[in-house]
Amino acid sequence: MIIAAADGSALGNPGPAGWAWYVDDDCWASGGWPHGTNNMGELMAVLDLLQQTAHLDDELRVYCDSTYVINTVTKWMAGWKRRGWRKGDGKPVMNVELVKGLDAAMQGRRVDFVWVKGHAGHELNEAADRLANAAAAAYRDGREPDPGPGIPDSSTAHPAASVGQVEPEPDLFSGLGPEEPDVVVLADAAPAPTAPDVEVVSLDLLDGDTVRLGWRVPGDPSAAVRSGVWERAGDQWRRRTDGS
Repeated sequence: MIIAAADGSALGNPGPAGWAWYVDDDCWASGGWPHGTNNMGELMAVLDLLQQTAHLDDELRVYCDSTYVINTVTKWMAGWKRRGWRKGDGKPVMNVELVKGLDAAMQGRRVDFVWVKGHAGHELNEAADRLANAAAAAYRDGREPDPGPGIPDSSTAHPAASVGQVEPEPDLFSGLGPEEPDVVVLADAAPAPTAPDVEVVSLDLLDGDTVRLGWRVPGDPSAAVRSGVWERAGDQWRRRTDGS
């Protein structure tokens, strides 16, 4: 099994942006754009990793600190494709060219995606983060980033991607995991839990605009867990009245 971490970075978001994946010091790659977003980097890091490992008959495990990219590949992409690359609300899929590339690269692959908390000491994630940041910084300084050694005998076909092809993708739940109290959960929603007064104990993304969230008062294991279904309305999240 190939085990890697993939990460993206953007200075300004949008701004100089980078992506990277990392297996070890002899096997990694990075790149980016003079102007891009963090989510573009997150998607491209996984796409390049899939393309560079396509000729290898190995299972692949990918550590990501973004729930956006994990759920794009594992939960949302099939439905978007059935709807002609549109979300449930009829709006175009964000970063659609990258998503289409991921759809093609996933065909016939055995890939296990694992969420890992960012900046928490995970060795592979920290290495991918450093490389992605270095790529973004290179573009900021007017240099081409170090592409890395990559994988021998591999080939890539990166789709054209640019900021503004569709509206920006809000990545409200990147880095959000069970038992992580320091997170702003929802904005302008009442009654809504807000950090640091709650501890998130569960999060299930039902689709691109609906989540089921469980929370309780932090520091009290005996406290009752409350849950509810929340729906996105524009830039805000509101609790659905029939959620339980």
